[in-house]
Amino acid sequence: MKRYRLFDHTADLGVQVFGATINELFVNGAFALFDLLADLDKVRQAVVRNVTVTGGDLSDLWVNYLRECLYLWSGEGLLLVNYTVSSIDQKQVTATLGGEAFDPARHRIRQEIKAVTYHQASVLETPQGWTGKVIFDV
Repeated sequence: MKRYRLFDHTADLGVQVFGATINELFVNGAFALFDLLADLDKVRQAVVRNVTVTGGDLSDLWVNYLRECLYLWSGEGLLLVNYTVSSIDQKQVTATLGGEAFDPARHRIRQEIKAVTYHQASVLETPQGWTGKVIFDV
């Protein structure tokens, strides 16, 4: 199964993410964010962050989770390469995220992602598994 695909969106970056389970959807969402942001081939796991994020419903939780992932980049300078969702329900997700601090000598940034937006954000269960949509402000 493909982890994510891009879709056209004026001046921003539309991403549709896939997962066989809801846990895998959230793992693949974090992967898509960091894969679009940076070349992950040279990122090692040197630090781990445990996060718990809440939301009013699954779509709100999806956006808040991806915002927390983006904060770990923009606020702490971490590039993340390992993502584990330990628990999730309609209003809370707990995850362990691993990576390392950005090193300009070793890491290449592909593009800036400024924000995760609510525009077109959705999480749906389908016969093939789960799909989530999100727009990244670039």
